Amino acid sequence: MTVTELINNSKKTAFSFETLPPLKGNSIEKIYNIVDKLVEFDPQYINITTHHSEYIYKDMPDGTIKKMNIRKRPGSVAIAAALQNKYGITAIPHMICKGFSQEESEYALIDLDFLGVHNLLLLRGDAKKLEADQVYGNRNEFATDLQDQVNNFNQGIAMDGTAFPKPSTSFAYGMACYPEIHEEAPNMESDIYYMKQKALNGAEYFVTQMFFDNEKYFSFVDKCRKEGITQPIIPGVKPINLANQLTVLPKIFRSSMPEELANELRKCKDDDAAKEIGVEWGIKQCKELIARGAPSLHFYSLMATESVRRIAKEVF
Repeated sequence: MTVTELINNSKKTAFSFETLPPLKGNSIEKIYNIVDKLVEFDPQYINITTHHSEYIYKDMPDGTIKKMNIRKRPGSVAIAAALQNKYGITAIPHMICKGFSQEESEYALIDLDFLGVHNLLLLRGDAKKLEADQVYGNRNEFATDLQDQVNNFNQGIAMDGTAFPKPSTSFAYGMACYPEIHEEAPNMESDIYYMKQKALNGAEYFVTQMFFDNEKYFSFVDKCRKEGITQPIIPGVKPINLANQLTVLPKIFRSSMPEELANELRKCKDDDAAKEIGVEWGIKQCKELIARGAPSLHFYSLMATESVRRIAKEVF
């Protein structure tokens, strides 16, 4: 089933979470261990992040410097198939534009269709660490370009415009949205304008960037509804588990913190104390989101699996 079908068929607010492929050389058991800790809460789907390869520069014995392209983590295609087959839970691999060619994206779609994974989350991805040859050429510049490629694939149109057999099941997908404005958007109106284009072009749902102030989410949803965006807008929840996240998360993700939360984090002497504050805030935040009709709660669980488990135990 698609994410919207899973949400609509759920008798209560749906629970989902995001997992990160382990560093190269680690076993998939690392991911299984995370899922095993959260499966009791009946996750409706599990997201798997995707990461482009990166360049390193290595000093060679002859005094030259060699540029090497490395991929630090395995791709999400195999992990999504493994999770879906092992647990019978819908797996949703991320697909990103940055760092991938249109050809690589097409091969990923072919492999996913073959493996029976037909739900996606389409994202632009981070461009900060890209080299020139990862930016130029036959690549999708924006998430909406990747959206067009997936739509064409669903119609049996290859990236070069030629026809090939349509996939056995068309891909359904969601896309990202930003309750506190994307870092490159000039204003909220512009952000919502492009979000509406994504909705009109086939996005079935949206997942928000992490936020800590629920009023930002509720206000954002109201604005989207007034613009005719009817798709589910799923709140993304990030449990704080490190003291330095008081300043790091707002800087990286532009996610503001209510003074009540910031004040408590400033009192923390170590990460253990910050983790407790994060769990308490997460429980409070999620209970309010559920009470006010959020269709699903999606947890960003990186380095916070235990916190997600404790929050879910109180609210699901």
